Amino acid sequence: MKDMIKKDRLFLIAGPCVVESEAIVQRIGNEVKYICDDLGIPYILKASYRKANRSSAKSFTGIGDEKALEILANAGAKLGVPVTTDIHTDEEAALAAKYVDILQIPAFLCRQTSLLEAAAATGKYVNIKKGQFMSPGAMIHAVEKVRRAGNDNIFLTERGTTFGYQDLVVDYRGIPEMQSFGVPVIMDCTHSLQQPNQAAGVTGGRPDLIPTIARAAVAVGVDGLFIETHPNPKEALSDGANMLPLSDLAGLLKQLVKIKKAIV
Repeated sequence: MKDMIKKDRLFLIAGPCVVESEAIVQRIGNEVKYICDDLGIPYILKASYRKANRSSAKSFTGIGDEKALEILANAGAKLGVPVTTDIHTDEEAALAAKYVDILQIPAFLCRQTSLLEAAAATGKYVNIKKGQFMSPGAMIHAVEKVRRAGNDNIFLTERGTTFGYQDLVVDYRGIPEMQSFGVPVIMDCTHSLQQPNQAAGVTGGRPDLIPTIARAAVAVGVDGLFIETHPNPKEALSDGANMLPLSDLAGLLKQLVKIKKAIV
């Protein structure tokens, strides 16, 4: 994993928001891997095996934990890439660690001490998303919790800061600030454009601004990018309102590689 992280290149975490089916995970993984291989970008496959944080009780949550985790593990093995998924409770850490390489801590749980410690105890990489309610500087405490539990394999992910009731903004000063903790920092280019807390019970978004968020992050010097993508976001079972159409990914990544080369 450490070989994937180099200052002169980006790495990418990408995939569907949630495991909808084996076919959709494999299709997206295949296409993203092909693009990344062509551009020399290390790739990490991402999908949630279960969605615990939903606006509405009617929203899709998953196809079954073990089934979804097996799909992720098999897809990663076929593609020859690492895999990541998010966890929500201490017990989920040990379960997910049997199948994936990186455990993602959701933004709204980034202060949950026991969850961070449970993730650290697996020995897997731990990707902590910065809470929408947290300052970049305060994320040092989350990093220290994982380190004190004996694990120094840590990523931090910027995903925007709450702005009013139904919007997020990105403060790019936070990227170098969190990098000063000695960990790679990732820009979540899709969730940072969410428009949460909609009365309809479904989170909105501004996917048209994904290139803006991504280009700015690369120019600032971010280490990696996180992009949720789908062949048809309107048909996605989760977070379709702020996902990048899969057909747009190659063009965007080509731009970002050029920006990265210009600043190195």
